[in-house]
Amino acid sequence: MEALVVDRSRCSAQQGVTVVRVLVVSDLLLMRAALCQLLEASEMRLVGEAASCQEALSLAPREHPDIILVDLDSRADALACVRQLALSADGARIIVLTDRARTGDHPALMELGAMGVVLKHERPEVLIKAIRKVHAGEIWLDRIHTAQVLRRVASRRRTEDLEAAKIAALTRREHEIIALVGEGLKNRLIAERLFISEATVRNHLTSILDKLGLSDRFELAVYAFRVGLVHYPDVAHPGWVKSA
Repeated sequence: MEALVVDRSRCSAQQGVTVVRVLVVSDLLLMRAALCQLLEASEMRLVGEAASCQEALSLAPREHPDIILVDLDSRADALACVRQLALSADGARIIVLTDRARTGDHPALMELGAMGVVLKHERPEVLIKAIRKVHAGEIWLDRIHTAQVLRRVASRRRTEDLEAAKIAALTRREHEIIALVGEGLKNRLIAERLFISEATVRNHLTSILDKLGLSDRFELAVYAFRVGLVHYPDVAHPGWVKSA
């Protein structure tokens, strides 16, 4: 089904009222029709309808919506769609319509880039209020889910702070050894490169693993790449995953 671009002349707003440009994304024709009628009755400008994420991704750069209303409850790729739209729809803010009231869903949607989540059983005026609030730069969630989002953010910050503290505890020599582990060098070669003994290398590795809470050099290599202590080489070293 081809995406539908709506004639902007169909929608008008009272003089002095900020016109919010809205793109509707839903794989249900009746849902799109109902949302279009609601938006026009609320004097918002419907700039397009899309039946899929791909159609929305095609329409958004061309129509420059302020708000993208996403209703894809019946599709398995709904979460990926929210993420794609948040990344590619420059300047647009995402509001998700959903009938999912599960505890973890709404914070997850916000983490993917949505700025609002509205349950489908809410009154129409709630959706319109959410659109205007999000358009003004606010986040729209009920109190329970707002608290959950804040707790997740705080937890993530604590985790990041903990990782930063672990990395800050590493010495310059330990950073050098981590870099060489990332290159795939065994203890003997690390010792030769740094002009130290293999026993000293082993002692440093023990200290590194203890500070970072890791079990072995394989975990160390994976961790180092993940947090950016070392960077992926152009050509993988054939022995970097082997034990010394």
